Amino acid sequence: MTMAKTLYATMKAHPQHRDRVAALLTALAKDVRAEPGNVRFEVFTLTDDPNFFHVEETYRDEAAFQAHMKTEHGRVFNQAIVDLVEGGGSSVVFLEPV
Repeated sequence: MTMAKTLYATMKAHPQHRDRVAALLTALAKDVRAEPGNVRFEVFTLTDDPNFFHVEETYRDEAAFQAHMKTEHGRVFNQAIVDLVEGGGSSVVFLEPV
């Protein structure tokens, strides 16, 4: 049985770049959802901190996730946020089903 790959990524936009990060994430979501191995890609902000973004992602399997990691749209996004978010990128946590 093939196991889905699930993760979440978080990032905190510098306040003056919040709208730009939101626009970049919206565009990225459209591209990632079109990937053949993508099952879910949802973007959220915190109710009490709109500069904080939480992205939930699921891919069909490890191969689909590895294909996602090699996409041009992912590379462009990661490069674009370097100066827009704290720490220069997102923090990623991989999840296992219970």
